[in-house]
Amino acid sequence: MNARESSMNKPTPWRLLAEWFLLIALMFVYAGDAPPMVNEAHYLVKAKNFWQPDWCAADLFASSGKAHVFFYWALGWPTQYFSLETTAWIGRIVGWSVLAFGLMRLSHVFSRTGYASIAIAVLWIAGIEYGNLAGEWVVGGIEGKVPAYGFVLAAIAELARRNWNRVWVLLGIASAFHVLTGGWSVIAAMFAWAVTEAGKPKRHPLLTRWLFLGGLISLAGIIPAAQLMMGTSSTDAAQAAKIYSLFRIRHHLLPSDFLTWWYIRHGIVITILICFAIRQRVANRLKEDEEAERRFLAFVGGAGLIAVGGLLIGLLVSIFPDLSARLLRYYWFRLSDAMIPLGMAIVVVGTLSDQDKRWRVAAKSLLVLAFLMVGYASVDRMLQRVPPSVNNRLMGWDMDSDAATKRAVFKDWLAVCNWAALSSPENEVFLTPRHQQTFKWYSGRSEVVNWKDVPQDAISLIEWKKRFQEVFPERLGAIRVTINYKTLRKFREQYNVRYMIVDRRVVGEHLPLLRVYPTESSDNVNYAVYETPK
Repeated sequence: MNARESSMNKPTPWRLLAEWFLLIALMFVYAGDAPPMVNEAHYLVKAKNFWQPDWCAADLFASSGKAHVFFYWALGWPTQYFSLETTAWIGRIVGWSVLAFGLMRLSHVFSRTGYASIAIAVLWIAGIEYGNLAGEWVVGGIEGKVPAYGFVLAAIAELARRNWNRVWVLLGIASAFHVLTGGWSVIAAMFAWAVTEAGKPKRHPLLTRWLFLGGLISLAGIIPAAQLMMGTSSTDAAQAAKIYSLFRIRHHLLPSDFLTWWYIRHGIVITILICFAIRQRVANRLKEDEEAERRFLAFVGGAGLIAVGGLLIGLLVSIFPDLSARLLRYYWFRLSDAMIPLGMAIVVVGTLSDQDKRWRVAAKSLLVLAFLMVGYASVDRMLQRVPPSVNNRLMGWDMDSDAATKRAVFKDWLAVCNWAALSSPENEVFLTPRHQQTFKWYSGRSEVVNWKDVPQDAISLIEWKKRFQEVFPERLGAIRVTINYKTLRKFREQYNVRYMIVDRRVVGEHLPLLRVYPTESSDNVNYAVYETPK
């Protein structure tokens, strides 16, 4: 393509703005559920405590060490002026905007077709939702990795264009928002540099001031994470790593915990990526496009090799449990879960203009299937009409209940949280049900422990497991709260717990304790509050 043709095909600012808004609209349709999303009650509670340390100060998780300080600083400040729900929407708009910008930059490297980024986004979202290996997601509620992935996408676009200096700076910003997302991306980018620059007579240097500048920026994410492990004994560090990797987060970290179907679906995505990438290589392409795609696929390959490393570490758990647990904490499958579907999306959209009709039909069929998948996932969430973080399906109790039942349970949950907010001082500490993760979000009160809110520093993590096993003992299936008088008295003395909120679907209608809410059982059929024995 000559310079005149390139100038004629250059998108206008208005078209770019329309494309940007369409991408944000797509993300809103797919993930615009009422807050809080799955991790928002986790991240924004922590962010609020970061800005207001006296808020839920007695809560083990909220007051524990802060791993994502840059995210709390950049997107947590609205908690000082707005509700958590409003803060979530502000964060989502910012996060989705950065994601949309990064995806546009990347898509324009490989496609001069107008709005190709929409097709890439749909294929990418569908590939992650239905083809991930370890439960990763990108488009969703706001947390540190959402803007981080936006900067990763922008960095990949510069990588494809061979603007390596910009790559390192953008990945430094990504690392500041989320150290693992950005850090693994740096490793993948270095792999791509080694593969694509090694044989060039005018090789772009790796060790430049821009690489060090990116590293300097990334310290905003690295230092807070590193501080969480400082002053921790090797014994405590090993115990904390096993709690995190082999107990609490094993569904994301431990390969032996992944279902067989997860491997199959991820393998399908990899197969599609390989087949279409090979076709792209043999098709007639412009030389600069070939080089850009080669650099991009090298980055995707680097992400895949990182995942292979995680699989190998997973094989060593029975032989070296302490070492394996420490290494598995670093989410070896996070980047590949996002980048392999992205690679698939890029090569499939690139084949939509293939000269071979069979490949064009195959690409169009995959695109239609992706639209149907994303549409189904979006409509399914809309029909639930409850925030994802309070959905029975996620909470793991009464998972097959219909939408009306879920809404009724959510209504009762809001009622009991409202009672806690209105009937107790701000420094009150509660015992809460096993199947919830939003008590602090809705009530603004501390709790002794919950399953979702696991601290990051070693000492707090060990304390978290001790509390969890005390409150939800294994003899009761780690589901029912204990009602042992001696234990409850200890909780009252140790944690200053006056009230225990119970899920009546789990513990039953009557407990040998003083019920303080509801006064009439019909007022709240799903939740009740009891006073702990003095």
